[in-house]
Amino acid sequence: MYLGALAIAGLIVPIGVISTLVAALYSLPAGPLPPEERPGSRITRIYAGDGTEIATLHGFERFIPVRRDEIPAALKDAVIAIEDERFASHRGIDGRSVLRALWTNLVHGRVLQGGSTITQQYVKQAYMGDRDRTLRTKVREAVLAVRVERKLSKDEILHRYLSTVYFGAGAYGVGAAAEGYFRKPVRDLTLSEAAVLAGVIRAPTTLNPRSNPTGAEWRRRVVLRRMHEQHRISAVEYETALARPIAVGTEADVGNGSVTRVHPAQEEPGPYPYFVDYVRRYLVARHGEETVLKRGLRVETSLNRDLQRLAEAAVAEGLSGTEAPLEMSLVSIDPRTGLVRALVGGRDFDRSQVNLALGRCTGVESHGRAQAPCISGGGTGRQPGSAFKVFPLVQALQEGMSLDRVYPAPARYRFPRCNGEGCTVRNSSRRSYGRLTLSDALANSVNTVFAQLIDDVGVRQTAQLARRMGITSIDPDGRLPNGEPYGPSLALGAAEVSPLDMASAYGVLAKGGIRVPASPVTKVTAADGEVLEDNTSRRGRRVVGAAVAAEATEALQEVIEDGTGQAAAVDVAGAAGKTGTAENHSDAWFVGFTRRLSTAVWMGYSDSRRPLLDIRGEDRVYGGTIPAQTWAAFMGPALETATPPER
Repeated sequence: MYLGALAIAGLIVPIGVISTLVAALYSLPAGPLPPEERPGSRITRIYAGDGTEIATLHGFERFIPVRRDEIPAALKDAVIAIEDERFASHRGIDGRSVLRALWTNLVHGRVLQGGSTITQQYVKQAYMGDRDRTLRTKVREAVLAVRVERKLSKDEILHRYLSTVYFGAGAYGVGAAAEGYFRKPVRDLTLSEAAVLAGVIRAPTTLNPRSNPTGAEWRRRVVLRRMHEQHRISAVEYETALARPIAVGTEADVGNGSVTRVHPAQEEPGPYPYFVDYVRRYLVARHGEETVLKRGLRVETSLNRDLQRLAEAAVAEGLSGTEAPLEMSLVSIDPRTGLVRALVGGRDFDRSQVNLALGRCTGVESHGRAQAPCISGGGTGRQPGSAFKVFPLVQALQEGMSLDRVYPAPARYRFPRCNGEGCTVRNSSRRSYGRLTLSDALANSVNTVFAQLIDDVGVRQTAQLARRMGITSIDPDGRLPNGEPYGPSLALGAAEVSPLDMASAYGVLAKGGIRVPASPVTKVTAADGEVLEDNTSRRGRRVVGAAVAAEATEALQEVIEDGTGQAAAVDVAGAAGKTGTAENHSDAWFVGFTRRLSTAVWMGYSDSRRPLLDIRGEDRVYGGTIPAQTWAAFMGPALETATPPER
């Protein structure tokens, strides 16, 4: 009877059916409640490629008991306002909320709202555990919600709910959440902090204020507005709290302004902190935070500790004699498998946890049957300068152009159909080269030739190719974050990228045009033995023709042999790569590869786009100076000692 009624309610439901169902549930005889399932998590352990344990992941605090009188009224009101406005008046199931949610979902053709009350949510977390959300479990949840309402007071239900609900980052209950996010006991939470926590409940991973402060801030404002509309706070309280936006960081980072300060997570960094940070972000994006923190994963990573030591030594040498905020990042990937072998995200993790090896990712990538996770971190990325020229070159080769195609190479070139600033391109040498082949223009990094080339092959087509090759910050529709279309300056590195993506994209050429998405993980196994991910045999997908990849590689070899990248020369046959320097010298790159390793090196200031001037004897740092030297300092011994010799 109840199953049939609920099945009808899942479609288009008359009010009478809902009312009959609710009345039937209320008429059930009272019965005992099952024992509660106390929340908790298991430790996830991370291992290097040789089996050495390098880190553990767990919540900051898994559970901190709190008394009923310790939970401030502001937090209770915030949660009720956003999660269950009629909590005080319903008896476990709110028929009105169910109907409203059904109507909203039907109108929009997808699930936008749920009709669960706080009591039902408490029942789910206390008695239902991780059971599949079937029709049978929904009926059982409703029955238990009615029983709970008969046995416990509203205040007790709310206290138990707030004591155990998941707030993300491994924090179960308001006690752990208050300590984890705000470094204070729950009784000291402000109205704005209470609104942050109330907003997190609906989506604790995607609305986590550390990983998504923009989304969490939007939700905080929604909570405060609901509280004001429901007369739970005054206009003055509303305006005062609204004026305290979320700011993530320590007191020194944020200052003493009127903000809602969310503190960074406190975890032991371990020996390879930037790599572990990347692994954590990858796991959460691929498997979800609850899986990472609750299922006790064994994570076998692709980290080669010998290569990692070489990478750290090369970066330290590249930064020797300098001080923060001057930074450098290095990422090295095996292009045959896409597995990340070494990653350095900055000079000192203790000083800055911003992982400069990562950047901004737009959307989720489709890769065969699987979805490659979208990994963001380290800000929006940095401008690659001429290191981006490889993409219009590959696009041109795919369209049938030859490396011997000749273009005019004036000192200056003005984009046609362009008005305003940024329409004129100059060569970094400020001189004219007469006429050059594409191969020679790449070797000498001649901007005016590539400005013409992208006009011929298409800006949007080049952006789409870069995305297919692995630049996840590039919008596949060819648009900037503000919605404007990419301009021809894309060819010269106007879009922001990450070292991880650049190493991955260049690796496509090393593998003959086949892309295997970057991953730091070889295998993920849950505590119960279920294998969640296995990358030990990765095949990849062709995104560039084999002949085109070979031609592009040949051109990039000339960059090292006779062009701007001669400082990257290593005693290995077939090394190929490209220098890159942002227009105002704020970013300098060298990205290159052999068949066994694809490595990107970036150098710049982490706090601004100021020019790289007077550094280690260089009046102006170009990609062909310190970054190219650092690349060679890593790749030479890496290819010699950590991988079989090239043939």
